[in-house]
Amino acid sequence: GQATAILRHLLLKLRATGPVTVAEYMREALTNPGQGYYTRRGGIGEGGDFITSPEISQVFGELIGIWYISEWMAMGKPKAFQLVELGPGRGTLTDDILRVFKQLASLLSNCDVSIHLVEVSPKLSEIQAEMLTEGKVQSNPKNKSAYMKGISKTGIPIFWYRDIQDVPQGYSFYLAHEFFDALPIHKFQRTEKGWREVLVDIDPEVPDQLRFVLSPSGTPASENFIQPEETRDHVEVCPDAGVIIQRLACRIEKDGGAALVADYGHDGTKTDTFRGFRNHKLHDVLKAPGTADLTADVDFSYLRKMTQGRTATLGPIKQREFLKNMGIDLRLQVLLQNSRDTATREQLLHSYDMLMNPKEMGDRFNFFALLPHHRLADPEKKHKPESKSPVAPVAGFGELLLK
Repeated sequence: GQATAILRHLLLKLRATGPVTVAEYMREALTNPGQGYYTRRGGIGEGGDFITSPEISQVFGELIGIWYISEWMAMGKPKAFQLVELGPGRGTLTDDILRVFKQLASLLSNCDVSIHLVEVSPKLSEIQAEMLTEGKVQSNPKNKSAYMKGISKTGIPIFWYRDIQDVPQGYSFYLAHEFFDALPIHKFQRTEKGWREVLVDIDPEVPDQLRFVLSPSGTPASENFIQPEETRDHVEVCPDAGVIIQRLACRIEKDGGAALVADYGHDGTKTDTFRGFRNHKLHDVLKAPGTADLTADVDFSYLRKMTQGRTATLGPIKQREFLKNMGIDLRLQVLLQNSRDTATREQLLHSYDMLMNPKEMGDRFNFFALLPHHRLADPEKKHKPESKSPVAPVAGFGELLLK
């Protein structure tokens, strides 16, 4: 079957060149052009291997949309903005955000809004195009670095790119929802002889099976990616996440805007979080590569470090608190009052529970934001301490004040 294609390829490689890093293994299993898990199918939704928040509830996407509008207003309603989503899944979240933008069209009437989706999977980009434009797309637009463009059902231009580098510069709001958790990680173990990298190799006892081994000596990654002040004995580092956060921070510093990151994660406290999911069940990460979704919790302390002070950061804050601050309770009441039948009400309450219950996503999921420094600090204050112009609180991370 398909599963064994990647395994066979890996076994040949391992026999020829010895063990590979966990990052290389993940990259192979998830994005191998022919057989990778993401390349081959978008395993998202009830039928897939994992369910993401936007699939659970439109309320989630609406509140995210309101977050961007609230930041846009706090920053003085710039004349134009790009909404840039990294790894947009099926496009559900963008669809919900576009619905909010439509509902608040009078607010945005003088603003030039465009959508920019960064998506590597051809399969998923087709699904997104169908959902967002109902098929109004053209491939390979001439003038753009985009590989596809279209017009949303609400009349907003949408562009598709393979890499964040290809997205045009300019005032932008960035969204990364369950994006960082699928990027390849390196794993490290502290030993008497210092840090050693965890590698993937063939199990000599069991033919055609993989196992974890420790590198006999230091590796380039173990020399470069461990912070000198590290206290944990086992550490996962995602250099790709560091690079992308750096790019976002540079762009926000230069062009303005904000980034919202929502993901499973921790603030530099967890150790071993590398997991496989298949049909919504935990799956051995080394078995049948290419058939399961592989993820690792996002280390927000690492993301914060990698902004290198170019932007201010907020969070991580638990999803439960963020959505509460965003007014989810009120929104739920309104939807419940407006729903005619019991089934819809039950679905809404079930969704609410999935999002807010600490045992579901309420505590496991975090929100984290990058903002320009001036958004949080009032430069006037230094000179005129008596001036009464408080900076508007950032929605979600404090109480939401929509005038």
